[in-house]
Amino acid sequence: MTTASASVHRLSSTQRVALVSIGAAITTMALKFGAYLLTGSVSLLSDAAESTVNLVAALVAFGALTVVARPADEEYRYGYDKAEYFSSGVEGALILVAAVTIIYTAVKRFLNPAPLTDLGLGLAISLVASGINYGVARFMFRKAEEYDSITLEADAHHLMTDVWTSVGVVAGLVVVMLAPPVGRSSIRSSPWCWGLTSFAPA
Repeated sequence: MTTASASVHRLSSTQRVALVSIGAAITTMALKFGAYLLTGSVSLLSDAAESTVNLVAALVAFGALTVVARPADEEYRYGYDKAEYFSSGVEGALILVAAVTIIYTAVKRFLNPAPLTDLGLGLAISLVASGINYGVARFMFRKAEEYDSITLEADAHHLMTDVWTSVGVVAGLVVVMLAPPVGRSSIRSSPWCWGLTSFAPA
C-alpha cells in the first residue's frame, strides 16, 4: 500500500468515527429532550441543550475531517491538516455557548418555578443517554490516539464534559427527589429559594 493510499484510508476511518459521534449525539439528544418533556425539569432541559451542542460539534468535526481528506494541491502544498485545529477551536467555543444557554435557562426557571412530574423515569432516561455518551467518548479517545487526530480528541473531550454534567444533574435531582417532605416544604417557604421548587417533584 502506498503512502498516499494509506493516508486516504486513515482519513476515511476518522470520518467513520465522526459519524458514530453524530449518531450518538442524535440519539442522546432525543432521549434527553424526552426526559425533559416527561419531567419539566430545567436541569434536564439544560442537559438536552448540551446534547444539541454535541450534535453541532460532531457535524463540525465531520466537516473538518472531510476537508482534511483532500489531497495536497498547488494552493496547499502540505495538505489541509490545519482544518483540524479550526474544528477543535469551534468545539471549545460551543462549550461556552452551551454554558451561557444553561445559565440563562436556569435563571429564567428560578424566577418562574414549576412542579415536576415522572422524575424517576426522566432520570433513568438521562442515565441511559449518559452511558451512550461515555461509551462513544472512550471509543473516540482510542481512535484519536490511533489516527493521531486532534479533531476526534476534541470531540471526545466534549462528550466527556457532557457525561460529567449529566451525572451532576442527575445527582442533584436524586437528592431533591429523596428529600423528606418537611425539607421540601421548608425550601418552598424560603423566599430566597423559591426558584428551587422547579427542581422538586409535585
